[in-house]
Amino acid sequence: MSASMEIARRVADAVLYEGYLLYPYRASATKNQARWQFGVLVPPAYTATAEHAACRTECLLEAAEDAVLRIGLRFLQVRSRTVERAEGAGHRPVPALEVAGETYLTFDESVEREHDMVVPLAEVLASERIHGVRHDAARTVERLPAPAGAPAGRIVREDRRLDAVLAVRAERIDGPYGLVKLRVRVENTTEWADPDAPREEALRCSLIAAHTLLAVEGGAFLSLLDPPAWAAASARSCENVRTWPVLAGEEGRRDVMLSAPIILYDYPSIAQESPGELFDSTEIDELLSLRTLTLTEEEKREARATDPRAAEIIDRVGDLPPEVLERLHGGVHRLRPAERQSLPWWDPGADTAVSPGTDSVVVDGVTLSRGSGVRLLPGRGTSRTRRADAHDMFLAGRSATVEAVFLDVDGVHHLAVTLNDDPGADLQREQGRFLYFSPDEVEPLAGGKEDG
Repeated sequence: MSASMEIARRVADAVLYEGYLLYPYRASATKNQARWQFGVLVPPAYTATAEHAACRTECLLEAAEDAVLRIGLRFLQVRSRTVERAEGAGHRPVPALEVAGETYLTFDESVEREHDMVVPLAEVLASERIHGVRHDAARTVERLPAPAGAPAGRIVREDRRLDAVLAVRAERIDGPYGLVKLRVRVENTTEWADPDAPREEALRCSLIAAHTLLAVEGGAFLSLLDPPAWAAASARSCENVRTWPVLAGEEGRRDVMLSAPIILYDYPSIAQESPGELFDSTEIDELLSLRTLTLTEEEKREARATDPRAAEIIDRVGDLPPEVLERLHGGVHRLRPAERQSLPWWDPGADTAVSPGTDSVVVDGVTLSRGSGVRLLPGRGTSRTRRADAHDMFLAGRSATVEAVFLDVDGVHHLAVTLNDDPGADLQREQGRFLYFSPDEVEPLAGGKEDG
């Protein structure tokens, strides 16, 4: 496996388990009653939740005819875990069962599924290639014997039948650059009889956190976020449905792309400070670790019983050395020399016709510019239809000093002001933190500059 693919797979693993189990990692927690939110592809006949059965990725590729593509489909499948108590000659499902000091909970797990498809580019330029995905139903039973040896209960795990397709097609884009548009479609094709069944039932026949890893030998992908100018129009023509493809792996290389159900930037990576998975990658490791340390012993016990991955989090966070916890507070990854700003901060395009510090606007025949005195009349004139700030009532009638006159892209003027009786006006002026009003919301005070 290449270094780029190893980096991409680490990010893909975070995507795979995004939202798998949320803090406080207990089965009884409200947040863990509605799991599996990302990249869910349900059976096509299931319509109760309006979730979708398919996703599609389109991206651009520079490649010769002899290039080879590797398409990897990865997802989780929900596996039901039911705890049953032994009663007489049979068993009865229960929410929880304690055996020999250990607690066992009824709670859905998951199993990782992965399918690879290697295909020459020339073949998918000629026609669509389809790879069938099938996982048969399965059932396992784990006995839970009591200390005396008699059966106390059992854990029953069940997988439902799941069918899907991974389809790949490519086409040459007209033009001098030899670009190829690659299309990857993933579709759940599992048969389903009850369109109004509970979501938790349909999820057991669904692809969860479905995403694809795309790799090419003898070619290079193009960024869709920041394509070269000559490929911008082609990039805009790519239609991605419930996926977000980005360059992945070693920064600067373009042989791997990750198409995920969440929005990422090119070359995403796992923070080097992160000590391990927390299943909530949009959160902050430090925050989640500190919160986990606050759980009571009873809460930790339930979390450990909820899922083996939750137990790993509880144990890992509890054993974090102080220096590792401190490292989670943040770090500097890269220092670059400060660049001197040669253009006005308000105008990256260097429009010298705009100068808030010297520009002016005429109000009631008086020219207002920096230093002019005004009285505030929020909501006066045409502005009254857009006022929705209750704070305005405290500003009405107060005097202020104009600090700058801005002209926006629509040709509309705005006055930046500070209150004359505000003891913090000097600080606000220094920091550039002003109140803003349109010209019809102020009236000039004596001493304003007369329009010449």
